[in-house]
Amino acid sequence: MIDLPKKVVVGSGVVSDIPGIVKELRLGSKALLVSGPNVKGVIGEGVANLLSSNDVDVEVTVVRGATSDVVEDLLGRFGSRRFDFVVGVGGGKVIDVSKYVAARLDIPFISVPTAASHDGIASPFSSIRGLGSVVSIKTRTPIAIVADVDVISRAPKRLLLAGAGDLVGKFTAVLDWVLAHRLKGEYYGSYSASLALLSAKHVINYSELIRGSTLEGVRIVVEGLISSSVAMCIAGSTRPASGSEHLFSHALDIVANYPALHGEQVALGTIMMAYLHGRNWRRLRRTVSMLGLPTTAKELGIPDVKVVEALTIAHKIRPERYTILGESGLTWEAAERLARITEVIS
Repeated sequence: MIDLPKKVVVGSGVVSDIPGIVKELRLGSKALLVSGPNVKGVIGEGVANLLSSNDVDVEVTVVRGATSDVVEDLLGRFGSRRFDFVVGVGGGKVIDVSKYVAARLDIPFISVPTAASHDGIASPFSSIRGLGSVVSIKTRTPIAIVADVDVISRAPKRLLLAGAGDLVGKFTAVLDWVLAHRLKGEYYGSYSASLALLSAKHVINYSELIRGSTLEGVRIVVEGLISSSVAMCIAGSTRPASGSEHLFSHALDIVANYPALHGEQVALGTIMMAYLHGRNWRRLRRTVSMLGLPTTAKELGIPDVKVVEALTIAHKIRPERYTILGESGLTWEAAERLARITEVIS
């Protein structure tokens, strides 16, 4: 069964639509609103007041990270209370926690992103540290997504560019999926793959608008992230959106302790994986650079050796997921050569 969002609203001032969406979808009258410490005063309380003035009893809670301790604390405090739905108002970590809690409580979830840093704003997967895995876990597809471009445009520009970087990664993710289909007989969905690729192509076609952080650029990234998420919903996995470039990013998190934003690391990994796939990595590198994203280890703020180390262990992150890295991975010499050729290290 394909579980897709029932309502997607993207535009200026659409936060005010939330009470109407709750009524339209008949979600109920008791909500748990999850927000971040900085976002709560900016928009979280506003959303809570909107709901309260429309006969919804709202419990507001603030989270400071997406870890197992955080989600278990939330479930301990609110698990025995009866809520009709969860509203996540914030960035990627808040949305990930909200999805996870909603899945554990078995109730619907509304995603209200305040930043467009990665496609978790609309996907049915969450990244929660400390659950025994560095990769995303299946949680719950948002029943509704309310993306207010006015709100998102006020987030730091770096977050928007990271979202664009995450979308760039769909190029190699889909190539890896095709490879796994041909060599391992893995299921491949051409429609979901095409949808993910369309999101990546939009980033290239509108890179100047995105770099300028214009409202139209924000909308392009947000819609691309939502499309990528829908592709995952259709595929039933993260395959159309996550391949060897994501494995590299996860490996970098391990060896360098989360050195940069997810989308920044993914974009850097995509350049190298495009080379392995025999694609035009130079053009991709130019696009990543044009967007204002890091294209070298130095720009990412890490020693060259950490890139090489991450490349050598990336294949171990999800051994069940076949990619261009193969089953044995890259030797240290091959990894170093790859990073030098693509000018990621000097």
